[in-house]
Amino acid sequence: MPWRLALLLRRRHQAARAVTLTLMFADGATRAKTRRLAEPSAHDDDLRTAAYELMDAAGLQRGGLGGLTLKAEDLVDADQVAEHISLDTAGEARLVAEAAVDHVRDMYGPDIIGPATALRRAS
Repeated sequence: MPWRLALLLRRRHQAARAVTLTLMFADGATRAKTRRLAEPSAHDDDLRTAAYELMDAAGLQRGGLGGLTLKAEDLVDADQVAEHISLDTAGEARLVAEAAVDHVRDMYGPDIIGPATALRRAS
């Protein structure tokens, strides 16, 4: 899950310049692809977008995939990453929400909150 990788990077005060997606197939074969990010990042959205782009580029067909790994590459200290002033209010709101979610995870554990699609039904 890209959010777990992003959370780990933020906790370590690091940012990734690239991500590598490794696909493991049922027949034992593996394939790895790396994508450089436009700028170093430890944000959920940036890592998720890169992961989805790598998966789309892999052209996966149904079946045959046994597992996948997402790895942060070319790490830098977070204090070396430029902070941009943005007029994108939606993007800024996501960063504020990301910080709030990190705080909740620090208090109650990493699995206490996550994407709505990963939650179980209450009934």
